Amino acid sequence: METPPLPANQKPTATPVASEVRTWCVLCHASALLGLFFHFLGHLLGPLIVWLVKRGDSPEIDAHGKESLNFQLSMLIYDAIAAILCIVLIGIPILIILWIMNTVFVIIASIRASEGQFYRYPLTIRFLN
Repeated sequence: METPPLPANQKPTATPVASEVRTWCVLCHASALLGLFFHFLGHLLGPLIVWLVKRGDSPEIDAHGKESLNFQLSMLIYDAIAAILCIVLIGIPILIILWIMNTVFVIIASIRASEGQFYRYPLTIRFLN
């Protein structure tokens, strides 16, 4: 049995599947904010778990997850270098700047994902393609 056509004055609503994909794309980025509560690998574990669980559901989720993971892995490397530089005291302000950059870029990426856009993080080493 076919579904009847919509009346002329009624527009079709967005499919729940599209909004669900967009929600998971936002979570790929926003889950990195877990690092604010769980230090060290919190920034990496959130996006990794979301990406591993949902990457097969949609190519958009896969792309957003890879981008978020690439950025968080890059930030982990930059943080390790800055931690070593703490020996000569220059690493402390670098760590603070990296923390602020990470937070700001994750928020920007989450907002762009909620708008249905793809966000390329700056200063990212592409580990996952």
